[in-house]
Amino acid sequence: MTIMVTGGAGYIGSHVCVELMRAGHSIVIFDNFCNSHREAVNRIGVIAGVSPTVIDGDVRDRGLLASTLANYRCSAVIHLAGLKSIAESVSDPIRYYDNNVYGTLGLVQAMRDTGVHKLVFSSSATVYGAPVYLPLREDHPLAPCNPYGRTKLMIEQMLGDLAASDGSLKIAILRYFNPAGAHESGLIGEDPRGTPNNVMPFLAQVAIGRRPHLTIFGKDYDTPDGTGVRDYLHVTDLAVGHLRALDALERQDRIKVNLGTGRGTSVLDLVEAFSAACGKHIPVVFAPRREGDVASSYASCDLAQQILGWRATRDLKAMCRDAWKWQSSNPQGYGDPRSSS
Repeated sequence: MTIMVTGGAGYIGSHVCVELMRAGHSIVIFDNFCNSHREAVNRIGVIAGVSPTVIDGDVRDRGLLASTLANYRCSAVIHLAGLKSIAESVSDPIRYYDNNVYGTLGLVQAMRDTGVHKLVFSSSATVYGAPVYLPLREDHPLAPCNPYGRTKLMIEQMLGDLAASDGSLKIAILRYFNPAGAHESGLIGEDPRGTPNNVMPFLAQVAIGRRPHLTIFGKDYDTPDGTGVRDYLHVTDLAVGHLRALDALERQDRIKVNLGTGRGTSVLDLVEAFSAACGKHIPVVFAPRREGDVASSYASCDLAQQILGWRATRDLKAMCRDAWKWQSSNPQGYGDPRSSS
């Protein structure tokens, strides 16, 4: 198939593109590069052995989306484009509703206009809000506690309504937990613009000397060591999950599953694992809890294994090893002078 990947030059998107191309699919990356890097596209081509097609466009541009789908005869869309900072969504919610919700609405309209009926959507575990029980199953109550999470839930609901009204539409909704790590080659990885929103790239930047220490928000949670517990998932496992979802849509029209490991790891455990991977001491500073953070969050992954035949195979050690290989090979990320060598 030819598959359009919105946000395909981003952290998760680049890894998804590699797995799709390795499986024999043709891809069209649709990205406006607001939080991604053009060099990532070159690296995808190096890993996959063939350069992907790239369309420089905004997901809110319905006309360009439709012409891209038609011109390249796309059979499916993997929709990863979206703003993802929880803090920024609180300070600028209009931007998040405009980009995430309105952008997805334009995408599904463009799909309808061009007769494309298969969609894999990047959702988030933030739709659950504060856990009522653990591990989090797909039938857990949905109560996101920030605008970012609410945009994801609103999109899920919109896609559900569209699917109910159109029997030809096949939709897989993937609720990510905490992507981490990098491609084993060290060629692609997480290189956020500005201050990282996720702990792993922050750790890597401390280890490489770009930041003085890691700030840990909260050390008095009801967890084994007092720091927050999350379900960290290797980004390559996550990418493979998209491939399995695409395959599963051949057999099933509606899919909604968690993608995680089913295991919780505390922030201090992550620091220890990363320190072992890089061979360096990671200085930490504790700060008060952030509003909206929960003590623990980790997935039940039984449904993904049952429906997709998927489970995470890479452990925390592999995540830290691969993240460090990426960061140590590219100290300044994709902007490093060695990045094109």
